[in-house]
Amino acid sequence: MSQAATKQDDTEVGGIAADRLRSIIERVERLEEEKKALSSDIKDIMAEAKSAGFDVKVIRQIIRIRKQEPADVEEQETLLDLYRRALGM
Repeated sequence: MSQAATKQDDTEVGGIAADRLRSIIERVERLEEEKKALSSDIKDIMAEAKSAGFDVKVIRQIIRIRKQEPADVEEQETLLDLYRRALGM
């Protein structure tokens, strides 16, 4: 068997570029670890906020609202106000 055929056997298995696939999987695994670390950091910050007397549920809601477009937030607040008035709240 020639060296070229052996090299191709190492990098392609059943028509799949094994090195490329391995690289993609390893990159995703690294990102998953980073995501886990970030999640832990966020949990620590929320615990700090709670110990300082802040309501964590409200903080999460504010973060979710800040991610939205201002027009969407305004529409939701208008509907919420309308529904509250309809229910006599």
